[in-house]
Amino acid sequence: MVNGNFCCNCGLPVQIKRVDWHYVLHEIQHVLHFDKGILYTVKELLIRPGQNINVFIADNRSRLIKPILFIIITSFTYTIIDHFFHIEQGYLDYRETKKTTLSIIFNWVQNHYGYANIIMGTFIAFWLKLFFNRYSYNFFEILILLCFVMGMGMLIFSVFAIIQGITHFNLMSVAGIIGFGYCTWAIGQFFDKKKTVNFIKASASYILGMITFMVTAILLGTSIDLIIKH
Repeated sequence: MVNGNFCCNCGLPVQIKRVDWHYVLHEIQHVLHFDKGILYTVKELLIRPGQNINVFIADNRSRLIKPILFIIITSFTYTIIDHFFHIEQGYLDYRETKKTTLSIIFNWVQNHYGYANIIMGTFIAFWLKLFFNRYSYNFFEILILLCFVMGMGMLIFSVFAIIQGITHFNLMSVAGIIGFGYCTWAIGQFFDKKKTVNFIKASASYILGMITFMVTAILLGTSIDLIIKH
């Protein structure tokens, strides 16, 4: 049933306006808005990540950008910067002269950071769930936390990649330390910033998650190569 300019059942406009430059400008403003969207998300995750992610999970999911979209956008941003400046030492640097399944896996990771980070996040989430089992967060809520946190990590790498590309100073090791420090701080703050042990457990979970991911990838690649040879 139509009532005026809007449908009374779904609330959508009866006539949809054509896509023009006004529409495109509005969409760009929506994404870059400081009260919502990606810039607001970055600002809030820099200032108080734990509190904001908690609010997103439990209360208000309209102000921060969607976590999976966030990590894909930030990872894609780093990929573009990395290719533009030809940063040799990246977020995950793996080179092998002989083409093996393992090299294919890690090359895929290097070229698809967005999806790879989500996969890495599942390994880290496993350890976080194990170490923070006293808290009521389920596995997927922890994965949402990691999408935000690891997305910010990619932005940190992006900033240092730009500086390295301009100055030609090798700064990616510094970026790795700062990125790891941010992730530890954000995760610890998410669970309970008043407990120092939470930051230690966050650090251990992140390291163990990355190690588990690497070991799994190596075992998978090696196993496939052995099967192919036989």
